[in-house]
Amino acid sequence: MGFICPICKGPLFYAEKEHAFRCQKGHSYDLASEGYLYLLPPNRKHSKMPGDDKKMVAARRRCLERGTYQIFGDALDQIASRCLSQKDSPVILDAGCGEGWYTNGLKESLLQEGKTPLVFGFDISKFAVKAAAKQYPGISFAVGSSFEIPFSDCGADLLLDVFSPVMPQEFLRVVKPGGIFLLAVPGERHLFGYKEILYEHPYENEHRKTEYDGFSFLERIPVRGELKLHDREAIMDLFAMTPYAWKTPKEGIERLEQTETLKTEIVFDWIVYQKD
Repeated sequence: MGFICPICKGPLFYAEKEHAFRCQKGHSYDLASEGYLYLLPPNRKHSKMPGDDKKMVAARRRCLERGTYQIFGDALDQIASRCLSQKDSPVILDAGCGEGWYTNGLKESLLQEGKTPLVFGFDISKFAVKAAAKQYPGISFAVGSSFEIPFSDCGADLLLDVFSPVMPQEFLRVVKPGGIFLLAVPGERHLFGYKEILYEHPYENEHRKTEYDGFSFLERIPVRGELKLHDREAIMDLFAMTPYAWKTPKEGIERLEQTETLKTEIVFDWIVYQKD
């Protein structure tokens, strides 16, 4: 399998009698009942339960399953299909997979094309990975960190990152030569309708042209849409899955909680890189 031991970096093998994965040096990782591995050593955690909590994961799932970001998922599938056109059985790794909506959507899209993808996803949030593994049993999920990705060297044909931290050296390590790194970033006016409610002085996101050593920039693909949300649960669910949930003043949150309808732009840019 693509996942490796986070301690010695050796490959993992399934020990059926133990219902666990082990490396040659004897480190063992139990397979949870939901079907995921916990590959985040205690000394590499920055808090007791890092990443999104259960409430945030549930809000994200409701939001995505409503189709809120469907246009971005569709664009991902189209881009990945083009990038992997010469691969019959591509290996996909989703870095910061969350509850797995994008991961599974990409897998299903490739299956419909007649491909047989081998798909992996990891996230630092145990709650997110647990939800992903339970919902999408055909994908290999693990709790792990992008700072030290528990995945084999040059193991992925395509590395996906949707709004998660970019660790250039680790990403370079896990992608095959000639493989693709597909990065999602918010466009300048992404969720600007939210900002107009949350902040007294709303601001546009910065447009950055980012280069990463070892990767060549191929293209930047903008995806633009508009959302009209008509109930408070939908409005608050989308808010909960954004960074604004962590840094918005109390007064802004109170204004949003009283909002019954909301109209906003949604803007992603998909950036495509190829490993040299």
